Amino acid sequence: MLLIEQIPILEDNYSYLLRDEASKKTAVIDPGEAPPILQRLQEKKWKLDFIFNTHHHPDHVGANLQIQLETACVIFGPLKDKHRIPGIQNFLSEGDSLNLGESSAKILEVPGHTTGHVAIYFERDRALFSGDMIFSLGSGFLFEGTPKQMWQSLERLRSLPEDTMIYGAHEYTLGNARYALHIDANNKDLQRMVERAKKLRESGLPTVPTTLREEKLANPFLRPDNLDIQRALHKVGQPLDEVFAAIRFGKDAFDRAHR
Repeated sequence: MLLIEQIPILEDNYSYLLRDEASKKTAVIDPGEAPPILQRLQEKKWKLDFIFNTHHHPDHVGANLQIQLETACVIFGPLKDKHRIPGIQNFLSEGDSLNLGESSAKILEVPGHTTGHVAIYFERDRALFSGDMIFSLGSGFLFEGTPKQMWQSLERLRSLPEDTMIYGAHEYTLGNARYALHIDANNKDLQRMVERAKKLRESGLPTVPTTLREEKLANPFLRPDNLDIQRALHKVGQPLDEVFAAIRFGKDAFDRAHR
């Protein structure tokens, strides 16, 4: 069994401590800041064995070297980002198995947000660590990839079992909700998710993780094939990667206009 500890870091990031209960092997995913992670390890009295990075951005790898210095852990990251990840020692590529004691994850290459981005999927535990590819009600910026690449990657993740829990790397839900409601105003599932997210944040609780089932019903970035969204964007019948591009660039424009 995989134990998962969510750790808020920086302004709105999440890192995750993973512990295989049988072997006591422990990893952290995307450590952008060291003190909160080291403190949680100390509180739990856990020895850290590994760092798993999904991509090279500083808010995901910025604490690699400090944590490695403190714990002597081994750093894993995407092969395609090997020159951009501090301290990387082991390389992750499509289809690799990533073992954490008796828990095993599959590596999925999901370019789009960055060209080297990977997602880490623990199939037995139905846990997807999506980095900046899927957020609750949103998806990451297109910093390096194309809309077609990003949509193909999201389509892959969308095909996972619907009971998969999605552990995204940011607390962006309420910000994402404003745009989602703008282009999908009549979606009752979306409305319910937004109300729940508001209550959670009012109570100081995270809105992450969510399930893939919920995201498929409410997250516009996973729904370019939805007719209401296509109508809202004047993209009815267009190729899905083009509809996705309209969703992505539409949110960028929406955010700029509502700052």
